[in-house]
Amino acid sequence: MSVAELLNLCRAKGLRIATAESCTGGMVGARLTDLAGSSDVMECGFITYSNAAKVEMLGVAVGTLAAHGAVSEEVAAEMARGAVTRSLADIAVSITGIAGPGGSEHKPEGRVCFAITRDRWMRTETVEFGGPGRAIVRDAAAEHAITLLKEAAGR
Repeated sequence: MSVAELLNLCRAKGLRIATAESCTGGMVGARLTDLAGSSDVMECGFITYSNAAKVEMLGVAVGTLAAHGAVSEEVAAEMARGAVTRSLADIAVSITGIAGPGGSEHKPEGRVCFAITRDRWMRTETVEFGGPGRAIVRDAAAEHAITLLKEAAGR
């Protein structure tokens, strides 16, 4: 399913999308809005690169950040939930990860955590993209987020 098909599916179901992005810096929102007419589906995008922005804009709990770190499924879940509750969106996808260079033994370069939510349903997952370089990790993460949106819209 292409982005155009995703937008058409959301249109047909009356669904609006929000994104909550960290390591992708708005790439998902950009791909969704590359197409004319996307404004009837795309509600908003939150780019919350810093922990403070995650807390302030999306309501991520300071305790969650302290306990799990920004790159965690727990934070991704709170980001997605915050994007829905702080907008008029029906579906939200969130992305937080380490695009590189860098990382650590416990959180290596290329680790990206996602959450997708629609209504009361939510799913989180972590994908290890490896260390192919920052641009490749960010691109792959954005594509994966769009796949998650397609799955949620089809529910």
